[in-house]
Amino acid sequence: MTKILLLEDDEVLSETLIELLENEAFEVLHVKDGEAALDATFENRFTLMLLDVNVPLLNGFEFLKSLRQSGDMTPAVFLTSLSDVASLANGFDVGADDYIKKPFDFDELLIRIHALLKKAYHTYQNELRVNDFRFVIDKDELYNQSKFIPLSPYELQITKLFFQNLNKTVQKELILEALNGNKEMSEGALRVHINKLRKIGLPITTIKGIGYRLASS
Repeated sequence: MTKILLLEDDEVLSETLIELLENEAFEVLHVKDGEAALDATFENRFTLMLLDVNVPLLNGFEFLKSLRQSGDMTPAVFLTSLSDVASLANGFDVGADDYIKKPFDFDELLIRIHALLKKAYHTYQNELRVNDFRFVIDKDELYNQSKFIPLSPYELQITKLFFQNLNKTVQKELILEALNGNKEMSEGALRVHINKLRKIGLPITTIKGIGYRLASS
């Protein structure tokens, strides 16, 4: 399931956005200040972040700048009442992928979210295919033809990385960095997860000394 971080201190707007996003089958973690948002990124892996700017403790610009400096490239959208050009420029300078001025149309927000999710997979489609497998981008779900394939959180994260880099070699170090968070995963544990994905039929090739590749035939 696609997991979204929502940084917003307006209770009414937050409730509306949570309902909107959950109706689209997104999982939402809502926080009200920048420091809580920073803590949330240490404890969770998000697919997308929706960020207000004028929030307590650490504003949205400062929060995103800190994340980008640490190497976190999670797609981020500012939802803000700041409509001046200087704020717009600042938002993109600190690493935003989109900037939406309040008040905004909720349907437009969903269109922009879906577009960003597809962009991460280098496609304009909502599905990517490898042989009989289909990966549905906005749901983070893998299917073999029409059969849903349940995956553990680690296996799903690996699968997402492979589909985001389809037909390209993904370095072991990149996979381990994406999986580790605050935990340490060994190369041996990574091989166990890769083998589980191979057992369900994903054609994952080992590129000796470098990493792995998922290639469509």
